[in-house]
Amino acid sequence: MSAASFPVLITGAGQRVGLYCAERLLDEGQPVIVSYRQERDSIARLRERGAIAVQADFGAEAGILAFIDQIKAQCSGLRAIVHNASQWLAETPGEEAEAFRQLFAVHMLAPYLINLHCSDLLLQSQRADIVHVSDDVVRKGSANRPAYCASKAGLESLTLSFAARLAPRIKVNAIAPALLMFNAGDDEAYRSKTLAKSALGIEPGPQAFYQSLRYLLDNPYVTGTTLTLNGGRHLK
Repeated sequence: MSAASFPVLITGAGQRVGLYCAERLLDEGQPVIVSYRQERDSIARLRERGAIAVQADFGAEAGILAFIDQIKAQCSGLRAIVHNASQWLAETPGEEAEAFRQLFAVHMLAPYLINLHCSDLLLQSQRADIVHVSDDVVRKGSANRPAYCASKAGLESLTLSFAARLAPRIKVNAIAPALLMFNAGDDEAYRSKTLAKSALGIEPGPQAFYQSLRYLLDNPYVTGTTLTLNGGRHLK
């Protein structure tokens, strides 16, 4: 069956970049399945446009496996899986272990189990992709959020391992973005400081991520690669 006949699964698509990608894919006539943690107006809008929306808790193995069962009940094949679901937890004193466990579950265990158990769905498509969403912080580490950084680094390692394991039928790549879009509450001082970290000095918006995703989905000769999307931060 043709690639476009099967949906693209995007985890964590209730807001920001995940939501933007889901909307763009729907604009192009691509069926979409999304996961979300809490109901939002955005999820209702995606449903109205024909997307399948599945509530999921990736904080523990049971929730991940339940999500996989729901995906298998909803479709007979997948065009791609985009692992966008993410947690941004502070490692507060006395709660470091729980933060690490949660970050590991969302950033590594969920992609690992979903890849293992849904690869048969991807194999039903003529073209198939897995895209892990990492973070540019992996490049140099993080003194403030080592657990977050370590879990994203582990996700990049999974990219290499699954690319080798699933070749040649399924391409597996990652995108490692830095700043893409500010939050509404970010003040001018924070915005200026953050923009100054990159050579290009712009807030590119979610469309820059979607262009990277589109490149990985469309290019037949790229696998096992992490695509850096950081505006030249490594040059500063």
